[in-house]
Amino acid sequence: MILDKQDKDSVLRIAVLASGRGSNFEALCNGDTGNGRISLLITDNEKADVLRKASALGVEALYMSPGRYRTKFGEAEEREWAQLMKDRGIELICLAGLMRIIKGPILEEYQDRIMNIHPSLLPSFPGLHAQKQALDYGVRITGCTVHYVDAGVDSGPIVLQKAVHVKDDDTVETLSGRILQQEHIAYSEAVRLYCSGVIASSERYAYKREQ
Repeated sequence: MILDKQDKDSVLRIAVLASGRGSNFEALCNGDTGNGRISLLITDNEKADVLRKASALGVEALYMSPGRYRTKFGEAEEREWAQLMKDRGIELICLAGLMRIIKGPILEEYQDRIMNIHPSLLPSFPGLHAQKQALDYGVRITGCTVHYVDAGVDSGPIVLQKAVHVKDDDTVETLSGRILQQEHIAYSEAVRLYCSGVIASSERYAYKREQ
């Protein structure tokens, strides 16, 4: 949804950064995010399926170059992304499968205002292939985590988690599918809590503000 100028004071404008198919982007757009509205999608992949989904949902979508590196931003390019979001009045960033490390201008401009979703119960199994890590380790319960983004890898304060039981015959694909279902629920819930002012960030965890 692209917001009219008159809506700016009544909603919290959210940008989603994604690289791939965009299932969590779509779930956020269709979920209950309270007074938060997905008003911008930015991708580093000009062929990403998420661009098609944004078009179908009427959300402003942009491809922007991330620079010449494969897993991180060039500093000039990251600064451009940060400035564009600031100019559009973005107040919260949601990472939804962005395959890049954020450590520079975006993190500085939006400290404690960037969320990510990860397919494990952090701090267990950070980084790539979390579902395979869980199966290889032999855990009986895994899940997903919404957390604030800091300079580390999946190390920021935890907002909320959803548990998923591991079945004896699970494969990476079947386990990933059940975790993804919970991701779609958890992300909207976390954004709704943020937009309502219920949660905040500290150095170690997300917590309820005093009412």
